[in-house]
Amino acid sequence: MAIGGFAVDGNISGDFGGRITAAVVITCIVAASGGLIFGYDIGISGGVTTMVPFLHKFFPSVLRKAADAKTNVYCVYDSQVLTAFTSSLYLAGLAASLVASPITAAFGRKFTMVLGGCTFLVGAAINGGAQNIAMLILGRIFLGFGVGFTNQATPVYLSEVAPPKYRGAFNTGFQFFIGIGVVGANCINYGTARRSWGWRLSLGLAVVPALIMTLGALMISDTPSSLVERGKLEKARKALAKVRGKADVGAELTELIRASEVAKAAAKEPFVTIFERQYRPHLVMAILIPFFQQVTGINIIAFYAPVLFQSVGFGRDSALLAAIVLGLVNLGSILVSTLVVDRFGRRFLFLEGGTQMFICQVAVAVALAVMAGVSGMRHLSKGQAIFVLVLMCIYAAGFGWSWGPLSWLVPSEIFPLKIRPTGQSINVAVNFATTFVLSQTFLSMLCHFKYGAFLFYAAWIALMTIFVALFVPETKGIPLDSMDIVWKQHWYWHRFVKEEHQ
Repeated sequence: MAIGGFAVDGNISGDFGGRITAAVVITCIVAASGGLIFGYDIGISGGVTTMVPFLHKFFPSVLRKAADAKTNVYCVYDSQVLTAFTSSLYLAGLAASLVASPITAAFGRKFTMVLGGCTFLVGAAINGGAQNIAMLILGRIFLGFGVGFTNQATPVYLSEVAPPKYRGAFNTGFQFFIGIGVVGANCINYGTARRSWGWRLSLGLAVVPALIMTLGALMISDTPSSLVERGKLEKARKALAKVRGKADVGAELTELIRASEVAKAAAKEPFVTIFERQYRPHLVMAILIPFFQQVTGINIIAFYAPVLFQSVGFGRDSALLAAIVLGLVNLGSILVSTLVVDRFGRRFLFLEGGTQMFICQVAVAVALAVMAGVSGMRHLSKGQAIFVLVLMCIYAAGFGWSWGPLSWLVPSEIFPLKIRPTGQSINVAVNFATTFVLSQTFLSMLCHFKYGAFLFYAAWIALMTIFVALFVPETKGIPLDSMDIVWKQHWYWHRFVKEEHQ
């Protein structure tokens, strides 16, 4: 097996096999449904902010600007208060993701997922009944706490439960459910847009994915690794036997116990341990991978897809329909990733997707510069707007089978047990911090940079693709407890890691 340019013996210590069983499939589907609440929020917020009754009640200045025929097409929705409605969730998610690390370690992955679902329910109820901007923002903060807890625990849960050989496919389920949430939210927005109370229904229906995830999480067992970490060995043995589909799991359980004992022997605060030299590659990945995922621009496009499409020539209903099309393309491409990630590996998809997204972002920038004009004062025809949509769809497909699922998969599988919750917390925190900054500034950037906003993201995509080519090792098929091998045989990272087994 080749890993980052180096040959690795196929008989890796810690590989106890593991087949796909009904139990592991059901467990992982239920766990992955945690992505529903994140996806629903991504899809719902952008559509709601184009609904006239919603804008009339909370953001009348945006409607006045839209009515001005002289308004630059890039600047119609440039409102810091409006973007605060979207971005406040991610600031709350940032705080929650850091708090989630000790909670996940002390009470388990399952508990953190249930806590996230319950918190999200509260936020959905507040937003559905909001009477003023303060209530809107408060609801978004509760939603952010829910997403922060869930995003921290779910990818780790999936990586710990799935058989090593199929870990990539199972982990992409989280991104797949995010995609389902986005498409479902866009469809609801399309159906409610003409009703004066439609925005309340769109925001309030967030309780449905939250209930699905919360009730599902209550029915599954925690991961064997988490149960061992908390000293529940008999429950760990039963959980392991169930997901592996065999009674003889002694060897794998022994390895989990050994890894847990190594973690406890370290007896250091995980947030201190992760900054040690030997974990430098892990820390770099936990910071740069989520950062790069966001500067692809995908979540900004997903948040503001209806706003963006309306700005470049679609009507309100057509803009919502275009957002649905974009979401369906992304959803289909995630299925492609599920089918090929464990065959072709993480690096191949990272590199191919990055190249595809770079080309599309440059093409969108050129198209808008030519069709809308450098000043942005020319409105696009229907045909020109459709052309932009096609480019966006190709871009979304590239993201859907690469940086979308892999940015959750790779960080969840590279950390040793003793810093796994901490590493995932940093990963989610960086993701939310970057998302907050970008979502708060995107509409202003679109107004001032015009088509150059897409060149901004294209430059980041080029940089991150080079980063993957040089510094991201292949983790396909490597058991979690043997992952240190990818660092020891990497041309650059080997100088940081210790030689003994972590």
